[in-house]
Amino acid sequence: MAQTWTPNSWRQKPIQQVPDYPDLAALETVEARLAKYPPLVFAGEARRLKSALANVAEGRGFLLQGGDCAESFAEHGADTIRDFFRAFLQMAVVLTFGAQQPVVKVGRIAGQFAKPRSSSVEKQGDVTLPSYRGDIINGIEFTEEARLPNPERQIMAYRQSAATLNLLRAFAMGGYANLENVHQWMLGFVKDSPQAERYRKLADRISETMDFMKAIGITSENHPSLRETDFFTSHEALLLGYEQALTRVDSTSGDWYATSGHMIWIGDRTRQPDHAHVEYCRGIKNPIGLKCGPSMTADGLLELIDILNAANEAGRLTLICRFGHDKVAEHLPRLIRAVEREGKKVVWSCDPMHGNTITLNNYKTRPFERILSEVESFFQIHRAEGTHPGGIHIEMTGNDVTECTGGARALSGDDLADRYHTHCDPRLNADQALELAFLLAERMKGGRDEKKMVVNG
Repeated sequence: MAQTWTPNSWRQKPIQQVPDYPDLAALETVEARLAKYPPLVFAGEARRLKSALANVAEGRGFLLQGGDCAESFAEHGADTIRDFFRAFLQMAVVLTFGAQQPVVKVGRIAGQFAKPRSSSVEKQGDVTLPSYRGDIINGIEFTEEARLPNPERQIMAYRQSAATLNLLRAFAMGGYANLENVHQWMLGFVKDSPQAERYRKLADRISETMDFMKAIGITSENHPSLRETDFFTSHEALLLGYEQALTRVDSTSGDWYATSGHMIWIGDRTRQPDHAHVEYCRGIKNPIGLKCGPSMTADGLLELIDILNAANEAGRLTLICRFGHDKVAEHLPRLIRAVEREGKKVVWSCDPMHGNTITLNNYKTRPFERILSEVESFFQIHRAEGTHPGGIHIEMTGNDVTECTGGARALSGDDLADRYHTHCDPRLNADQALELAFLLAERMKGGRDEKKMVVNG
């Protein structure tokens, strides 16, 4: 695309999924205030993430991306952040062992406040109000006052993101992420799981590896990498006025970066190539994600890749595939073949959540077996095509919620009402998330064993 890019050039393009603010002057005032605030993340951190994702694109790593469907102001607290981080690290350890590769850890956190909606209004009885679009825009309560888009919420979202990042950095670098701690937490999960025997073999092998490391003198005391970890943040770049306000020039390179998060992505509803969200994202240098749903064509994907990653830079673009367990075999192979044919460098990631949502007992839910089925199909298809299944992208929480059915504890439709706390879509709870990691690690190990048999055969 030849036209000059600026942080506000998106404003000249058509746009989808935007709130109707009643006071545009107040909105401009808030955006001007945000433009003077410190960055939430730094360009050097985003470059480090891009470098790690480049290894994933080349088949030398695995991306674990996950977190809340939509962060809320009401549930913000140190315990919630700690419990999420703890569950996430446990997943990463299991996947690292299964893949025998570095796991790039990217949370849907510290910025995941805005949500696209299928309808701009919600109706309850005879009352019709604007849809809830995330706490950064309006409130979830079904009242006229709460549902009115309020720009001051952007300031609240910025402050919550800053506080969350502060705690995450402390956890990542201050000893909480010590590999020995994470392994002990994981062993506690295995002991209490209904499928303890299935997981114990893998857990025992991790324990043996750690005991061997200790025996040869590799400990967290003399190897900081065992007690520290890289952790990055991400969110959907939906509210472009907020994103623009936090877009800054990097003093070392002169490039523009979104400083609202290390990685941002374009949703399946806002990926029109001539629209505002693609226009904004093409000009920043952060790693970018692109959601790919069933309506994505091969030609359409290649057009978007050329716009968003014109230099064909490894680590720049992650394709987050969200088809549904019964549609992935129909849609994924043709996209992979088109990308391979054109020599495009991308990370392939599986979002097994958004295509597997059903309604049960008047609750939106996602059956665990469908989630697992889509992930398994994703891996099988990539093996068949000779490409690298580079990651997973899930909605999860560290809390003991009852929002997705199934899993080792066999949550049923009748259990959903017990602890259904999500502000938007159903999330895996901590046990289900770690269970998914164990099952995926088994598949990864099986795939490696198959490759060895082929090589040695």
